[in-house]
Amino acid sequence: MEEKEHLRSQHQAQLEELQNHQQDKIQDMTMNHEVAMEDMENSHNSAVVALREENEAGLRELRMTHEHQRKAMEENFEQIRLSLQDQVDTLTFQNRTLRDRAKRFEEALRRSTDEQIVDALAPYQHIEEDLKSLKDVLEMKNQQIHEQEKKICELEKLQAQKNIFLEERVQVLQQQNEDLKARIDNNLALSRQLSEENANLQEHVEKESKEKKRLSRNNEELLWRLQTGEQSPRMLSPSSSPAHRGSPGATSPSWPQPLPR
Repeated sequence: MEEKEHLRSQHQAQLEELQNHQQDKIQDMTMNHEVAMEDMENSHNSAVVALREENEAGLRELRMTHEHQRKAMEENFEQIRLSLQDQVDTLTFQNRTLRDRAKRFEEALRRSTDEQIVDALAPYQHIEEDLKSLKDVLEMKNQQIHEQEKKICELEKLQAQKNIFLEERVQVLQQQNEDLKARIDNNLALSRQLSEENANLQEHVEKESKEKKRLSRNNEELLWRLQTGEQSPRMLSPSSSPAHRGSPGATSPSWPQPLPR
């Protein structure tokens, strides 16, 4: 009897040790899975928020820069246009004045008396000097117009270069958005994989639980046989076996399995 009790205690201790080991293993796997899922979700959310804020800030900065440059160019163009318009008005007025003088000169030439001719020529004694001065003014104005046109061409080239830079920046931001979407898809796929692994773990836990129950039934049957001094499976009556009394659905008792180490 002492040997039976010792064997029973030893088997019970092994069974409890197996149960505790399996329970600790399940708890560790569950905890590691939950911590990994939480860390992954936090990292994913932080990355998404950071990339969104960076993209929005970059787009806002590009829009503000482009708007300021556009306003500056419009103001500069308006100043150039007004300056050129003033120059055109001045030249038009000077041209009209010369035409009026020439018209009066022609009228004076038609007069018959020398006095009238002298009187008509009097205002034009310095006409060559006036024409030379006017020519110099016209050349100066033409030079200014040429310089203004050159500045306008340079501004247009600069604006074209800035537009190219903005387009490249927009393409970079679009590529970053696509990379972000790819990272999100990868995280979702990893999350689904972890969920599947968790389901497989649950299934494994259920199978381990069923195996422990089966081992417990075998242990009870073995203890019962040791207590009743059973020598052969054929001596066990189906109606008197505790295994059959415990599980009415069983058809025959199973032979005792070796104890797990």
